Amino acid sequence: MTEAELIFTALAELSTRQIAETSDATGLGQNKTAAKAGGSIAKQARRQLENQTGKSVVSGENYLPPVATKKSLQKPIKK
Repeated sequence: MTEAELIFTALAELSTRQIAETSDATGLGQNKTAAKAGGSIAKQARRQLENQTGKSVVSGENYLPPVATKKSLQKPIKK
C-alpha cells in the first residue's frame, strides 16, 4: 500500500472506532452502521484530495494477480 492508502485506511478505522464508542454500539447491526459512517468519512476525504491534486490515491502498486487454482488430490479408490 502507498502512504496515502495507509493514511486513509487508518482514518476510516479511527473514525469507525470513535463513532462506535460515542454511540455505544453493540451487536453487528450497530457496528455495521458505525463502519459505514467511518468509511464514508474517509471516502469523502479521499475524493476531496483526489479532486485537489488530480491524482488517484488508490494504486495497483502492490497488486497480486490471482493465483491459479491448485488441483485437489483425488480420493483413493476403495476396493
